[in-house]
Amino acid sequence: MPEDTIASRLRLSGLCFLLQILTIILFATFVRYSPESSSGPCSQQLNCSWKNQDSGFQHRRFRDGHLQALLGFGLLVAFLARYGPGSVAISILIVAFAIQWAVLIQGFLYFFQNGKIYVGAQSMVSADFCTAAILISTGAVLGRVNPIQMLLLTLLGVTLFVFNEYILLSLMGISDSGGSLTVHTFGAYFGLMVSRILHQPHMEKRKEQQDTGHQPDVFAVVGTIYLWIFWPTFTSATTVRDNAEPWAMLNTYFLLAASTLATFVLSPLLHEESTLQMVQIQDATLAGVAVMGMAGEMLVTPFGALAAGFLAGLIPPLGFRFLTPVLRSRLKTQDMCGVHNVHGLPGILGALLGTLLTALATADAYGGRLELVFPLVAEGSQTAADQAFYQLCALPVTLLLATLGGCLTGAVLKMKGLRSPPDTRYLENTVLREVAEDGRDRRASGKEQSTSTLV
Repeated sequence: MPEDTIASRLRLSGLCFLLQILTIILFATFVRYSPESSSGPCSQQLNCSWKNQDSGFQHRRFRDGHLQALLGFGLLVAFLARYGPGSVAISILIVAFAIQWAVLIQGFLYFFQNGKIYVGAQSMVSADFCTAAILISTGAVLGRVNPIQMLLLTLLGVTLFVFNEYILLSLMGISDSGGSLTVHTFGAYFGLMVSRILHQPHMEKRKEQQDTGHQPDVFAVVGTIYLWIFWPTFTSATTVRDNAEPWAMLNTYFLLAASTLATFVLSPLLHEESTLQMVQIQDATLAGVAVMGMAGEMLVTPFGALAAGFLAGLIPPLGFRFLTPVLRSRLKTQDMCGVHNVHGLPGILGALLGTLLTALATADAYGGRLELVFPLVAEGSQTAADQAFYQLCALPVTLLLATLGGCLTGAVLKMKGLRSPPDTRYLENTVLREVAEDGRDRRASGKEQSTSTLV
C-alpha cells in the first residue's frame, strides 16, 4: 500500500477522533435536555411553548425530517454508477457529524439559556435542516474531494449556514419555513463556489463519468419515493404555528405531482432516449420542493401550488441541457450532481415567489391565518410591502454569504496537506470501500479493474 494512502487513512482516523472528542466535551459542558423532553415542571427562565403542544407530534416531525435527510438526500447523491456505495457512506459520515455540530452552533444562538443549550425535538429538526443544506453542497463536489475534506467542508459549512440562517430569520425576520433560501439556495451556491475554487483543469481532458447503471437507478427510485413520503412533513416542520402546517403539506403534495408531470412534458423533447430516466423524475421532485420551501405556507389555493410545481419541473431539463455546459466550459465549475439546476435556480424561484405572495398578502385573502404566516403584518408592526422587501433582500444576502463562505472553504480544502495524492487516477472513487469502474464491488465481480482506495 502506498505511503501516501496510509498517511491519508491515518489523517482521516485522527480527524474523526478529534472532532468526536471535541463534540463530546462541548456536549458535556453545555448541552442539556429541554423541559419539553421531560414530564417535570417548566422552568420560568425557559420558553416552554413547545411543551404545550403534542409532544408525539413534535417527535414525528423530527423522525420524518431525519429520515428525509438521511435516506432522501443520502440516496439521491448515489445516482452515478461510479459513486453509488461510496457516496452513501460519505453521506452518513456527513450526517453523523453535521447533526452534532449543528446542535451546538444553533444552540448557542437559539436555545442558549442560563449558560446551557437545551435540546429537544425542535432543535433536532433545525439540525436536520442544516444537515440537508450540507448534503446539497456535497453534490457539487462529489468525487473530487476526499473524506477528510468532506468533514472540513461540513465543519465550515454548518457554521456558515447557521450564521446565514440567523441573519435571515432572526435579524431580518423573513418567513422561510421550508428553506428555499436557507437550505436549497445557500447549500447549492456554497457547494458550487467550493467546486469552482477546487477546479482541476486536467479533469477537463477526460470524459465526465455520469453513467447510470441498474444499481444507481435503484438508488434514485428509493430516494424519490422517500421524497414523496417525507418531504411534505419536512417542508412544514418549522411552520410558524401548527395551524399553518396543513397548507404547507397540501401545497407540497400538489407541487410534487405537477413537477413530475412537467418532466414528462419537456424531457422527451430535449433528450433522444425513448424511456424517461428515473434520475430526471428525481430532479424534478427536488426542484419542486425547493420552490415550495418559502411559499408552502403562503399559497392560499391549490392551483397556485400546481402552477409553481409545473414551472419548477421545467427548470432541471432546461438547466442540464443549456446551463450545465456553460458552467463547465465558461465558468470552470464542475457540478457533478447538478445542484445548480435542482436546488439553486429553483430556490431562487421560490424566494421570488415568496416575495410576490408576501407583497400580495391581505387579511381578506388569509383570514385568521395572516397572524400565523405574517405575525408582524397582522399586528401592524409593518406593512406587507415592508415584509416583501425584507424577503427580497434576503436573496442577495444569502448569495453573498454562500459565495464568500464557499471561497473561504474552498481555499481551506485546497491546502496542500489536505489534497488527495496526485497519482490518484479516478478521484471519484475515493470512497470508504473499493468500487470497480462499472459500479460493481470488485470482490463481487472477481475482476481486477481500476479502483482507488480510501482517500
